[in-house]
Amino acid sequence: MLIGVVGKPSTGKSTFFQALTSIPVERSARPFTTIKPNRGVAYVEVECVDKDFGVQCNPRTGFCINSRRFAPVEILDVAGLVPGAHEGKGLGNKFLDDLRQADVLIHIVDVSGSTNEVGEAVATGSYDPANDIKFLEEELNYWIEGILDANWQKLARESALNKKNEDLLVGQLSGLGLKRGAIQKTLKQLGLEEKKISEWTEEEKFKFARLIREIGKQIVIAANKCDLSNGMENYEKLKKQFPQYLIVPCSAEAEIALKGAAKNGFIDYIPGDVEFKIIKELNEPQKKAMDLLTGLLKKFGSSGVQKLLNASVFDFLHYFAVFAGGRNKLADKDGNILPDVWLLPPNSTAIDFAAAIHTEFAKKFIKAVDAHTGMTHGADHPLKHRDVIEFMFGR
Repeated sequence: MLIGVVGKPSTGKSTFFQALTSIPVERSARPFTTIKPNRGVAYVEVECVDKDFGVQCNPRTGFCINSRRFAPVEILDVAGLVPGAHEGKGLGNKFLDDLRQADVLIHIVDVSGSTNEVGEAVATGSYDPANDIKFLEEELNYWIEGILDANWQKLARESALNKKNEDLLVGQLSGLGLKRGAIQKTLKQLGLEEKKISEWTEEEKFKFARLIREIGKQIVIAANKCDLSNGMENYEKLKKQFPQYLIVPCSAEAEIALKGAAKNGFIDYIPGDVEFKIIKELNEPQKKAMDLLTGLLKKFGSSGVQKLLNASVFDFLHYFAVFAGGRNKLADKDGNILPDVWLLPPNSTAIDFAAAIHTEFAKKFIKAVDAHTGMTHGADHPLKHRDVIEFMFGR
């Protein structure tokens, strides 16, 4: 799974990336601090199945604390976009190409309203962050339209030869991670299933680009800097103005501070928690810092960073977690107990899980065994969250 981090400069994009991945990156209020994409790994929280079997898991990737399993997802932070990027303003929108295969985009918005449309510092609360949501939608629409335009003549010629619109557009847009189902739904809603592409108007083409973005390129919004003046007031306004989006109040700076204090042994803190425990004597400046963080967590429920990541994967994309292991064989050949957990898209079946592990497993699939119940299932058996599955293969 790939999660893209997008937004205009100076909203805290790179800070949010660091809060997710714990990878130090250059951060400053200077616009366009990020030029080359930052790539790293973050972890979504899953209720571990180790307690179901009375064992302690030993993950090969990620980690587990008190049956709270953290599974890896890939994060990509790209350069900032500004209004008019599709016309070449700022650094243009070529960086969006890095996000072609992203399953979901996290849009980092400075909810305090302290940066203008191009990321320059302004008086806190003087800029309306709703403008940023609108401009990103527009830039993504033009980006998709531009990709269509690049091969429009070829699409039109093939359309004139009675090739199906759906098949033509799948071939053109699959590289953006846009699935056939989303393309089918878009064509149907616009009444363009049968109308030859060679006969589409410019307006119809743009409507298609806009709707396929809405359906197939999902966006969630991190209302970052919520702890600053005007932050929560603007967050409440955004929720009312954009009910179609998942919007979560966040403080990426707070999450970095909490993870840093935990790494240095000052506190016990698990990402996403509403509180932490001080385990090391602090000096006065450190106490003041911890008091501020305690107050922030009590006010907002969490820093919002882990909450947004979890919600993006499970509540928004509706992915679910499946473990590999047998009822009497929970360990791998190296002795790691429940070593791996996979995140699968909705409606995944046993054969889909086998293929996610290795394509050869799908080819040699015989049956799947549910470690919780001991029941055997065929290839088309639908899986559910927290299943533990063992496979039987042929030669």
